[in-house]
Amino acid sequence: MSAGSVALVVPAEIGFAFWDLYELSIPATVFGMPQPDLADPWYDLRMCRTGPAGSGPGFALNTGYGIDDIVGADTVIVSSVPDDVVDEGKPAPPELITALRRAYDAGARVVSLCSGAFALAEAGLLDGRRATAHWMHTDRLAERYPKVRVDDSVLYVDDGDVLTSAGMTAGLDLCLHLVRRDLGAHVANQLARRMVVPAHRPGGQAQFIDLSVPASDDRGLAPVLDWARANLDRPLAVDDLARRASMSRRTFYRRLQQATGTTPLRWLLNQRLVRAQSLLEATDLPVEKVAELSGLGTANNLRHHFLRQVGVSPGEYRGAFSR
Repeated sequence: MSAGSVALVVPAEIGFAFWDLYELSIPATVFGMPQPDLADPWYDLRMCRTGPAGSGPGFALNTGYGIDDIVGADTVIVSSVPDDVVDEGKPAPPELITALRRAYDAGARVVSLCSGAFALAEAGLLDGRRATAHWMHTDRLAERYPKVRVDDSVLYVDDGDVLTSAGMTAGLDLCLHLVRRDLGAHVANQLARRMVVPAHRPGGQAQFIDLSVPASDDRGLAPVLDWARANLDRPLAVDDLARRASMSRRTFYRRLQQATGTTPLRWLLNQRLVRAQSLLEATDLPVEKVAELSGLGTANNLRHHFLRQVGVSPGEYRGAFSR
C-alpha cells in the first residue's frame, strides 16, 4: 500500500473563478489533509500553478511549486481549465499540455475532474480511450476531440493510468476511488465517513469502472438500505426489501435506481463486495467464511465476482491491503 505524491494543477496565471473552488478543494481535502491513523505517511500534495500568480479573475495561488513540478509526481490531477478553453475553444496553457505529456511519459497516473478533461484530451492522453466530463461539457469535448470516446452517462471512468470524472461531487467519487485503489477499502471507507459521504462501490482494480453513487440515499429508502447492509449474510431478495420499505416491487425498483443509479440486485452485489473487501483487509478468515459472511455463498462465487468487479482475486487483494 502506498499513498505517494499528488500534484494538483491550478491555472494561476489567470486566476481561477470562484465556482472552480469546489472542484479544487475536493482533491486538496482528500489528499492534502493528513490522516495518520489511517495511513502514515499520507499523500504528499503539491499545488502546482501553470504560471506566475497574476491579477486575473477570482483567486490567484501563491505556491512554491510550478507546472514543471508535476513531472515526477505519482498522480497528477487537473481539476479544471479556464472557462474560455471550454466555451470559446481557446487552447489550454501550452506549458500545461507539455508538462502533462512529460509527467505521463515519466509514469504518472493522470486524472481530470470536470473540465480538466479538455487538458488531457489536448495532450493526447485520451486518444482512443473512454472518458467523461461534466454533462454540460461532453458534447463540446466529443466534437473537439473526435478520437476520445466520450461517455456522458457515468460519474467517472477509470482506464488504469488515466482517469476522468464528471463535474462537482463526481470529483469526490473519483478521489475516494483513488484512495481505495492506493490504500484499500477500509481506509477509503473510513475517510468517506469522516467526510460524511457514502463509501464507494467496489471496483478499484478493474480497467473500466462506472460508479453511480449518489450524494445521499433517498430518505425513504435509507432505513431499508441500512438494514440490508447489516444483514448481508442472509439471503436477500428484491421482494423482501420492497416489503420492508412498504413499497411495491416496481416502486422500490424505481426509487432505488433513482437514488443510486443502479438496480437493486446490482446494489446488493456491490454491498456484498464491499463487505468482502473489508473482511479480507481486517481479518484472517478463510475465503469460504468471507464468502458466507458477505452473502456471496461459496468461495468460487466470491472469486468470480471479485475478479470481474475488482480485477484481482480475493487472495491477491488480501495480500495487497491486509493490515
